[in-house]
Amino acid sequence: MKLAVIVPALNEEATIGTVLDGIPASIPGIDAIKKIVVDDGSTDRTPEIAREHGAQVVRHAVNRGVGAAFSTGLHAALNTGADIIVNIDGDGQFNPAHIADLIQPVVEGRADFATCSRFARADLVPNMPAIKLWGNRLMSLIVSAVTGHRFYDVSCGFRAYRRETALRLNLFGEFTYTQETFLDLARKNAKIVEVPLPVRGEREFGKSRVASSISRYAVRAGSILLLSLRDTRPLVFFGTIGLLVLLLGSAAFAFLFAHWLETGMTTPYQSLVTVSTMLLIVGFLLIVLALVADMLGRLRQNQEELLFLLKRQVYDRTDTDDQR
Repeated sequence: MKLAVIVPALNEEATIGTVLDGIPASIPGIDAIKKIVVDDGSTDRTPEIAREHGAQVVRHAVNRGVGAAFSTGLHAALNTGADIIVNIDGDGQFNPAHIADLIQPVVEGRADFATCSRFARADLVPNMPAIKLWGNRLMSLIVSAVTGHRFYDVSCGFRAYRRETALRLNLFGEFTYTQETFLDLARKNAKIVEVPLPVRGEREFGKSRVASSISRYAVRAGSILLLSLRDTRPLVFFGTIGLLVLLLGSAAFAFLFAHWLETGMTTPYQSLVTVSTMLLIVGFLLIVLALVADMLGRLRQNQEELLFLLKRQVYDRTDTDDQR
């Protein structure tokens, strides 16, 4: 089996060499290991140092975000013909020596997607600011509720993918991709395994480009979650909103009707007549939209299956051409 290790990096000259050197030279069950650094618009010596330490470097001319860097790395890894693809940050927060532990469930066939979990075991919870700790836990609870599976850490970037799983993955968020991955793969019934591993709570050098602003991260990650829920479970997304609007409209109408039965008039609540009518109409339209979107979702499943078959054919052909 061939392993490709993706390392997205932005101005990580202080740590990128150590991370690359820490990637094991040999792992049981793995025949070849390829190192790929995605330089996301660095202005320091990150790409030069990465090459010096034996990595293939793929560059973005400008900074495009963690999600875009991951997608670029995934494309490069699939082109190498990798059977397993690992993503690890270039800032040194994760220990590359743990790659063997991370990929073990994938190698053994127990997982399609294995992810490092910082919070699955109490003794491994890293030292980090309380707001980040509880923010991560809240995000995990939300994703767990949406997917129907209990996850403890949906924001960690240290992950391993089986080749077919990577081919089936369709992501749209350029800022971050971590939570969206869980939503996409859980919907496709992928076997997801969390692997508890020790992680450094804070970076030794520099600042996190994803969570440097907690409020900004929360807004962007939240928007990605909502958009993913809209796309993956449209009946729940639009149907829930529609039912709430219908309930508000029905409550307003019931109040008006009771008032009319008692007084024989709608005064002084005449404006509420228009409001309740509009709420009922909007709620009904949202329910109809939910049903239509659910039908379109079934078409999307067929399109994604065709996209998977097309990507597999393209990447397998590329790998065959490279071997020649």
